[in-house]
Amino acid sequence: MARGDDGQRDRDEDRDREVERYRQAAEDALQQLDWCIGYLHGIRKLDVSRALAKNRSYIRSQLLKREEEPLPAQQTEET
Repeated sequence: MARGDDGQRDRDEDRDREVERYRQAAEDALQQLDWCIGYLHGIRKLDVSRALAKNRSYIRSQLLKREEEPLPAQQTEET
């Protein structure tokens, strides 16, 4: 195997690790946003929680290319 192949493989592995690190950071941020939405919904800040839920939905579906996951706040009679 040529030395160039090893260098390319290392760069690919580094890139894959970096992509996974950013993906995990995005998932962690969405979990924090989920908590905030639930909290705001619980203290009856429904307009704010609805707006954040829409933003969350957009981020998840359009930017992360993942299926939407309904929040408990999106499934209640109050919203």
